[in-house]
Amino acid sequence: MANHQMKTRARMAALAAIAALATLGAAAAAQAETDIKLVLNWKYQGPQGLLFLAEDRGYFKEEGLNVTMDQGNGSGAAVPLVANGAYDMGFGDINALIELAAKKPENAPVGVFMMYNQPPFTIAVKADSPIKSPADFPGHTLGGAANDGALKLFPALCSISKTDCSKVEVTNMQPNLREQMLMKGQVDGVFGYVNTIRFSAKLIGVDPDKQIRFINYGDYGMDLYSNAIIVSKSFAKEHPDAIKAFLRALNKSIKDAIKDPDAAVASVKAREPLIKTDVERERFDATLADEMAHPEVATVGLGDIDEARLAKSIDILVSANSLPRTPTVGEVFDRSFLPAKSELLTSVK
Repeated sequence: MANHQMKTRARMAALAAIAALATLGAAAAAQAETDIKLVLNWKYQGPQGLLFLAEDRGYFKEEGLNVTMDQGNGSGAAVPLVANGAYDMGFGDINALIELAAKKPENAPVGVFMMYNQPPFTIAVKADSPIKSPADFPGHTLGGAANDGALKLFPALCSISKTDCSKVEVTNMQPNLREQMLMKGQVDGVFGYVNTIRFSAKLIGVDPDKQIRFINYGDYGMDLYSNAIIVSKSFAKEHPDAIKAFLRALNKSIKDAIKDPDAAVASVKAREPLIKTDVERERFDATLADEMAHPEVATVGLGDIDEARLAKSIDILVSANSLPRTPTVGEVFDRSFLPAKSELLTSVK
């Protein structure tokens, strides 16, 4: 009997030890979860469902990540916020990153996943405006938000189109007033992304196809990349595996969103109930078609870049803005964190 009791106690002790180890393992796993703070490009809009689905479907958690995504105040604004350590990652304009890399290479973040591979930058004017090309800008007033990507690239557009923009008055405005100020004639043109202006106009009852004309940077030799997932140098050095995990989850989320756009927009609405679902669904579709469907996707995969094209973009910006140095492609974009090429989408349709 004594022997039996001893064996029973031994088994119970062994089971208790196993349970304790399991508890410690779970606690260690929880502690190992990596926190990531990410700043978005803008306020809540349909295309951000590309990222939000990864959170809502548990893809970040599956990768051991605790991701916080905050609203942004412009694609250009995301770059300094990541550079100064306020955020680990951002969804920001690669051209603003190039400028910072040219001026302060030690502080500049690096792109790790190219989301918007077509240039969305534009200057919108009223349909009956005498402004039909950059040559018509002199003598007129253009307005934009201080951190707007198109506004930051205006000197480059002036340079490449050989326009004397010293005769153009540029004024800053709150982003939510942009379309109203244009339609009221308070400015002659406004800077922005085509789809941002197009759908913001719709939200105030303006038909962008009949009442607005777009002067697109891409039509004047500025075949630039746009928004990418960017990371700070310190975070890239300290948490390379977390970045790879984030991009795996994001890549999976993008595939889901393209298959089920309604679910992507629903993810946005869950965070901002006041959005108009039909308008944001249309914005989502337009973003895929106009900002993410560059022909190179079929070759390099969504998320990667064509090095020669990015090098040309860097040269355009350095020359037009008289930047102090020319960053290398590797300083601007690091593909080493990307999922395997076989995992990347080759079409967004």
